[in-house]
Amino acid sequence: MRARTTVIPADACICALAAPNAAAQSAVTADLRAAERACRALENLDLPQTSIVATLRRAGRFDVPAGPGTPATTPELPAFCRVRGVVDPAVQFEVWLPMPNAWNGRFEAVGGGGFAGILSYGAMVPAVTAGYVTASTDTGHESHDLEWLYDRGQLIDYGYRAVHEMTVRAKALIAAFYRKGPDYSYFNGCSAGGRQGLMEAQRFPEDYDGIVSGAPDNYFVATHYTQLWVSLAAKPESDESILTRQDLELVNRQVIAQCDAIDGVVDGVLEDPRACEFDPGVLQCSAHSAAPCLSPEQVGALRKIYEGPKHPRTGAVLHPSLVPGGETGWSLVTDEGLAVFPKEYLGRSVMGRSPWDWRAFDFERDAVLAAERTGAILDATDPDLTAFRAAGGKLIVYHGWNDQVIFPESSIAYYEAVAKELAPGRGADGIDDFMRLYMVPGMMHCRGGAGTDQFDLQALIERWVEGGEAPDRVEARRVVDGNVTRTRPLCPYPETAHYDGSGSTDDTANFVCRE
Repeated sequence: MRARTTVIPADACICALAAPNAAAQSAVTADLRAAERACRALENLDLPQTSIVATLRRAGRFDVPAGPGTPATTPELPAFCRVRGVVDPAVQFEVWLPMPNAWNGRFEAVGGGGFAGILSYGAMVPAVTAGYVTASTDTGHESHDLEWLYDRGQLIDYGYRAVHEMTVRAKALIAAFYRKGPDYSYFNGCSAGGRQGLMEAQRFPEDYDGIVSGAPDNYFVATHYTQLWVSLAAKPESDESILTRQDLELVNRQVIAQCDAIDGVVDGVLEDPRACEFDPGVLQCSAHSAAPCLSPEQVGALRKIYEGPKHPRTGAVLHPSLVPGGETGWSLVTDEGLAVFPKEYLGRSVMGRSPWDWRAFDFERDAVLAAERTGAILDATDPDLTAFRAAGGKLIVYHGWNDQVIFPESSIAYYEAVAKELAPGRGADGIDDFMRLYMVPGMMHCRGGAGTDQFDLQALIERWVEGGEAPDRVEARRVVDGNVTRTRPLCPYPETAHYDGSGSTDDTANFVCRE
């Protein structure tokens, strides 16, 4: 998995950029000038269908533009060569290359989110600060423009082409700037970025040595019509939900009261929600109800949400849906914002128009139509990872059980599909040489929620790829107002964490992983 080296002119060779002491200021200046020449020389590389601008950024503040859900910041960054490029027709990307004396020899590309359309500066900043070459792409369109959803070529860029083309260019730039390729290449992303990582493993198995895929939207078609199903259940006649935040809080209290102790610890978090056999009918109002309760219509809506989309004739469940335990975060139910994604994708890319009557979506006819028209481009569900495994690739998938956007059991479904494909009858034991899945109790979409949501999977994938140290349990933390309030192990699926019966239930040392 090494990039072909591209030699830059000898006069642009980069020398050591760190002066031995403050007295050697003239040497520092000379090295920076050499670095600037080397950085600018990257513009002369013969990169097919690509135009680039390369600028050496001195150490100091860097203006990070605001993105969806991410405020603008001005962090202090080390010096790096910033390469901004476009791959025809419109795939924008950036590659940030630390100075040679600061480079750790690794390349870490970072994934996008939602419909992409922006560069993931927020993830690039910590990567370059830690000494990685890092890269990101907008996947070929601007975030404010949804017209791209009509265009098959732009769908392909978003689906899989843009990340691969960015990767190829990034490796060529690395080889030219440092006179050698990366020692190891990694991809790390969540949500749409998680899907991008799985797409790389499936379609371009030699691009990356290690991939961390969080909450992957890899069942793209089914995920979006399931999101539509949830919206239809909660908003059967208008855009106003029949389930309020207060209703969902009531439901969540009942779920926790009924199921929290199943895992042996009463902590407000379900270790595995599948063990919770909750029926919202227990909260339905009666003639004598005094406490808060739910109407029959609300109970019916909740049952539909938990069950997931069904085939209208056979009754077969088409895709996993939301699970008990995370009701207070169900923004698909209470907010209109997230509903934009399924409505715009299904309307523009499948139905060919927007606006459209999304309430008329047929879960028999239109679900098949969506798969036929876009599944081959957008779904990253191929379980045959033989080539990725043969190339030495390692894959870690993680998913929060309280995910309110991408349905958590879909990651289990993909993991089990890979096990069935590559190791029939052996399950997780048959693929644990290259793949791990971690389900995160209480965590919402990529982060947040009632559980532990801080853990370092990048370090684990590196130890696995570079030292052969396969990950086992992952130590995770919950941080509130800057203070660590709980530590717990994340266990490799199908194992879960079990309290050993003594000591604090907020201390990871008192838990073991087992099935």
